[in-house]
Amino acid sequence: MQEILKKKKRPDWKSIVGWILFITLVLSIIYSIVQIVISPSEDIAGREHEKLKSDYVLMLIQCVLGLIVMFIPSIIEKKRSIDIPNYMEVLYFIFLYCAIYLGEVRNFYYLIAHWDIILHAFSGAMLGALGFTLVSILNDSEKVKFQLSPFFVSLFAFCFALAAGAVWEVYEFSIDGIFALNMQKFALEDGTLLVGRDALVDTMQDIIVDAISALAVVIAGYLTIRKDKNKKKEI
Repeated sequence: MQEILKKKKRPDWKSIVGWILFITLVLSIIYSIVQIVISPSEDIAGREHEKLKSDYVLMLIQCVLGLIVMFIPSIIEKKRSIDIPNYMEVLYFIFLYCAIYLGEVRNFYYLIAHWDIILHAFSGAMLGALGFTLVSILNDSEKVKFQLSPFFVSLFAFCFALAAGAVWEVYEFSIDGIFALNMQKFALEDGTLLVGRDALVDTMQDIIVDAISALAVVIAGYLTIRKDKNKKKEI
């Protein structure tokens, strides 16, 4: 009876964090729409670093896409009958909150030094862990008959994280080109365009950070899987 009561008292962090993210994104969408209407299209003399319509268009796009992609895990679970661990979904929601609300809406990308690097380190590690989770689900599935060695599980997890990071950079490049935005930070906050290698720093830095954080998780995962496999052999 006591065990049942303890289970009931445990907070559902997935739902709590999910609702916080959902409400935050909806309010941010409303805010960005209002600002698109009332904000100037071009810089006004005497007002430095004032956000323009284009800045709020970027904010709106990010918030709408964030609202859509936050439901991807639940859609996958329903369509594919795959049980994604709750902790992975909580980390996913936290990442979206930090990247979209804190980063774009609250302007943390400019207010806090290396905020973008912190997020990419977090996402690289999260995607590496997700890669391990996906392989574990497939290995444990009765429908899929294959078993990967610890090395190939780790290789898949690493490649999965890098591929997801590359897709994100393609997305940023595409949105910048279509809407004349600055997601890849090829221009400073005051609009000054970066040239040559300086214009590539943000993109390459993001990919390198993704790779390093994913590699750290992959190495830890590889050692853990190998250790568990050796224990099973001894038994």
